[in-house]
Amino acid sequence: MPTIATIVGARPQFIKCAPVSREIRKYCDEILIHTGQHYDYNMSQAFFAELNIPEPDYNLEIGSGNHGEQTGKMLIELEKALLKIQPDLVLIYGDTNSTMAGALAAAKLQIPIAHVEAGLRSFNRQMPEEINRIVADSLSQYLFAPTQTAVNNLHHEGFTDQIHLVGDVMYDAFLYNSQIAEKSDILERLGVNSQPYYLVTIHRPQNTDDPDTLKALISTLEHLNELIIFPIHPRTRNLMRQFNITAESPELRLVEPVGYLDMLNLEKQAKMIITDSGGVQKEAYFAGVPCLVLRPETEWVELVEHGWAKLIGNDFQRLPEEIEKFTVFHLENATLFGDGTTSMKISAILQKNL
Repeated sequence: MPTIATIVGARPQFIKCAPVSREIRKYCDEILIHTGQHYDYNMSQAFFAELNIPEPDYNLEIGSGNHGEQTGKMLIELEKALLKIQPDLVLIYGDTNSTMAGALAAAKLQIPIAHVEAGLRSFNRQMPEEINRIVADSLSQYLFAPTQTAVNNLHHEGFTDQIHLVGDVMYDAFLYNSQIAEKSDILERLGVNSQPYYLVTIHRPQNTDDPDTLKALISTLEHLNELIIFPIHPRTRNLMRQFNITAESPELRLVEPVGYLDMLNLEKQAKMIITDSGGVQKEAYFAGVPCLVLRPETEWVELVEHGWAKLIGNDFQRLPEEIEKFTVFHLENATLFGDGTTSMKISAILQKNL
């Protein structure tokens, strides 16, 4: 029986690996390695419990740090783990430092790599995620692309035989958990009930690391004259404290990070979603909710092309105007990202080749 070492480390990767793990464990031994990139309970352990992901076989407990420091620590510990496991394949997800470190460690040890969510490009190399994607793709023997755009990007970069258009595992996860999420009582716990609200998530450095930028964003949100639910990333909360930025309006409700099922429920019930997260952009689309993206570009260009998302950048003063005129002009089912069987397709390809 082949052995696959799956490397995860951050909230989006826990979501993505859950449906794939269910499939590949039918024919292989999966060893789950958690780098510890996300270690806060609400950003890590809660997701393993909610998504029925087996406890990690290895938790490297790397924690936070500068990119070079964090990636270096991951490389050291991942190499030790992979030498002990001797897997037939290393499976990586997305675009975090855990993704790149996993790819580098496996490549140095001559272990084949499969990259789920390959081919995404924002074409902004100031984003750490862009560097991570490019490195991971360049080292992988299996490139599992979620969209035709991703396939086109890979072809443009010279990749050929190792590309597989499979769809998006996050859509698999959404479909699997959507009905379960309806049992969530998050709205009652937050005292929202039937009141309309905007859902906001912010964590990227371009929106948080400069005190003037973060202050301007919080101020703009406070003046939208709508109830706003803001599950705040630990990093964003720490920076608000560091910069002495407070949210004064009772309509802007900063709440602790929520679990995956609670988040799905919040997304499905929201009037609009405002985010700088790649994953939340897609979940907004799956839920049929329009999304304003606080970035100048997105790797999910299909969402913009089909009218479900609009790019705002950090020109936050535009938010009220854009909210007022934003309409979704292509009301269609979530077919941009596959048919919900991506995990089975990935599993079938790996089973055939291992």
